[in-house]
Amino acid sequence: MIVIIATIFVLMMFSAFFSASETALTAASKPLMHQLREGGDKRAATVMRLLDHRERLISTILIGNNIVNILASALATSILIEMFGDEGVAYATAIMTVLIVVYCEVLPKTYALLHTTAAALRAAGVMSALVVLFSPFNRVIAVIVGGSLKLFGVSTDGARTAQQILSELRGTIELQMSESGVREEVKHERAMLRSVLDLTGVEVGEIIVHRKKVVTIDADLPIADIIEQVAASPYSRIPLWRDQPDNIVGVLHAKNLLRAIESADGKTDRVDVVALATPPWFIPNTTKLLDQMNAFRARREHFAIVVDEYGALMGVVTLEDIIEEIVGDIRDEHDVPVAGVRPQADGSYLIDGSVTLRDLNRELDWGLPDDKANTVAGLVLHESRMIPEPGQKFLFHGFRFEVLRRQRNQLTLVKVAPWRSAARADKAA
Repeated sequence: MIVIIATIFVLMMFSAFFSASETALTAASKPLMHQLREGGDKRAATVMRLLDHRERLISTILIGNNIVNILASALATSILIEMFGDEGVAYATAIMTVLIVVYCEVLPKTYALLHTTAAALRAAGVMSALVVLFSPFNRVIAVIVGGSLKLFGVSTDGARTAQQILSELRGTIELQMSESGVREEVKHERAMLRSVLDLTGVEVGEIIVHRKKVVTIDADLPIADIIEQVAASPYSRIPLWRDQPDNIVGVLHAKNLLRAIESADGKTDRVDVVALATPPWFIPNTTKLLDQMNAFRARREHFAIVVDEYGALMGVVTLEDIIEEIVGDIRDEHDVPVAGVRPQADGSYLIDGSVTLRDLNRELDWGLPDDKANTVAGLVLHESRMIPEPGQKFLFHGFRFEVLRRQRNQLTLVKVAPWRSAARADKAA
């Protein structure tokens, strides 16, 4: 009897091992294991091989776990029947159920969840050997399971689409970085990772410097006036136009103009700004950011003119604009800061209508949709289906919008507050 009890104890230890291995290996982080493998950890390489054939791993664990559980229960039942007769079946069922649930399932799986990486690395070697040992059974079971699924019309194709992979990456970023303890510390890193994933889905037209804000110069002006405007501009590349502002004939680089003036010994009347300008590079507003960034690199250029489907000038985009979509605003000593968002004491914000939704979502960690409109003003117009009057208020997407100022048909200033902050402000008033 002592031998049988010892055997039951050993079988329960195997059962606990299978349970812990199942939880640890299925919950193990593939990116982390990949990094460990690249660092030379052989156990991590074994874990990766097991995860690459997850169905064999699960099948091996289930076969092993059921074998030891059933055998342990059978041995316990035989002992208790010998001791108590037929009532021993009920006693064995009650005792083994408690022991298996507590010590072979809950306890080892809890430990594996708390120490996932360490448990997975420890179990990898043994489980790899067991997978090889049970491979004939796994093949038979795989055929039976696959046939059964096809019989019920269930697809066995587990391939993931690119969209599913991107969605999984986004979910991982949000899940790993939204914990309260690290939320503020990694806020900027999370925004950068989001932006990198969005490069393939965001069009150039969503981040351009609008034509109203683009500094351009009439190429037919006297050279002295052109030099004065270039010197007064905070930008190094300035589009030149002739006859009408939409007719861009070149892009003048301030450094090239300076060199030409120096070469002419300061005699500016000898300088031909149009000859100094580089040919304009026109791109459609529907170009994806990733494609445009690659095009900038291939052409070794930093500046492009954006046009719509009719060829009309929409604005300009630079390599810096795309980089800022990833890392946030990049300011230097020549940048002109745009005061577009002004926080208020009641938790609301006074926002210029031209401020983009992407910038707001990035800076304030909001979730305003930017698929139908690019700016705050555009979102209000889209949702309200009208051109609001100053003083009108709207509630959508969890925020309250109040139009404060309108110039002709353009909303120039909007007060925005998260709905909860707005409700508290109304109660206080």
